[in-house]
Amino acid sequence: MERQRIEEREWEIASEVDDALRERYRKIDRIAVRNQEKVLAAFWEAGIGDHHFFGSTGYGYDDGGRERLERVFAKAFAAEAALVRPHLASGTHALGVAYFGLLRPGDTLLYATGQPYDTLQTVIGEPVSTVGSLKEFGVRYREVKLLPDGGIDVDGMLAAIDQSVRVVAFQRSPGYAWRRAMSVAELGVAIQAVKRAYPQVYVVVDNCYGEFTEWEEPTAYGADLAVGSLIKNPGGGLAPTGGYLVGTQQAVDLAGYRLTAPGIGREVGSYENYRLFFQGLFMAPHTVGQALKGNLFASELLRRHGYACSPGATEDIRDIVLKIRLGSRDRLIAFCKAIQSASPVNSHVAPEPWAMPGYQDPVIMAAGTFVQGASIELSADGPVKPPYVAYLQGGLTLAHVQVALLMALRRLGSQT
Repeated sequence: MERQRIEEREWEIASEVDDALRERYRKIDRIAVRNQEKVLAAFWEAGIGDHHFFGSTGYGYDDGGRERLERVFAKAFAAEAALVRPHLASGTHALGVAYFGLLRPGDTLLYATGQPYDTLQTVIGEPVSTVGSLKEFGVRYREVKLLPDGGIDVDGMLAAIDQSVRVVAFQRSPGYAWRRAMSVAELGVAIQAVKRAYPQVYVVVDNCYGEFTEWEEPTAYGADLAVGSLIKNPGGGLAPTGGYLVGTQQAVDLAGYRLTAPGIGREVGSYENYRLFFQGLFMAPHTVGQALKGNLFASELLRRHGYACSPGATEDIRDIVLKIRLGSRDRLIAFCKAIQSASPVNSHVAPEPWAMPGYQDPVIMAAGTFVQGASIELSADGPVKPPYVAYLQGGLTLAHVQVALLMALRRLGSQT
């Protein structure tokens, strides 16, 4: 496919946007440096050497690389323990391990941030019962709606907790919803409120898309588990697969028994080379910073062309996802095709909406990524339904985001 090069007038527009965002960029750089120091301190304390990059085979007993990787993650996330494995296929899988590990038949899972992401609904078995779901195993589910301003209804959450509630869960990123991401500070208030009133209840945070966007993580405020995917933020664009759970020793152990088997837990699990997981975590603070700058750039550029975005370029940015209200099916598809066309991998492919497993509506996904489905790399997707919102995610470099957004504006112009 022949592509027209970016013209000088378009670069001038990009330069103007950059100049307007200079102070916001500096704030992101300061957060990245703070998180880089935190990650480095975890490496230093664990005494990482290059021999830890090489793992094991078979059962993986006494796998020093696996043990040190989990020690580094636990320290970087201010947690007691960690479960970091390539065997966790996705963030949804990691969350499933957390919930099935902590919950028992007759227990209730309470979501305090409203309806969770589509793929979590199939794990829970609500609103539609699914084979193998928590509901099928006798776990009940309730949710508390967010306040009108998008905040957590702490009083409503506490009122909804009864003796059957074993886990209170929070989703940090909005998923396919037009709301803001949760700040670590407001999550901290809610987590501590649960712990003061109901210390026996486990608190789980779906941390996907939010890692290293602020100076602290939810585990610093007492979350029993923070859970996510290694092909999002903490993999730094290098981890080839995997997921993580960090938190208290007890909660991580219970999740480990679900991942493998009771009585075995975290003591087994082999992988032959951990270098990209270590290196990805090291790169994560910088890479997340690049993605956040890309979010800001896209938000301001698109605002100047009449598109509503959340968060706006003047708002606090707490995850690597930008929501863009495109207003029509054709513009949503055109935008995603433009992002795919501007990708380094599979740029010749034209994405089309399809019925993806775990989603209630047809979804279009643009993901010309080096690691399949890696949303720390630049990608865009969205359910093909009103109000036709595109969810722009990631970006290993600000420069790539800038090129892709200038190309997307051209494609959108042809749809007006």
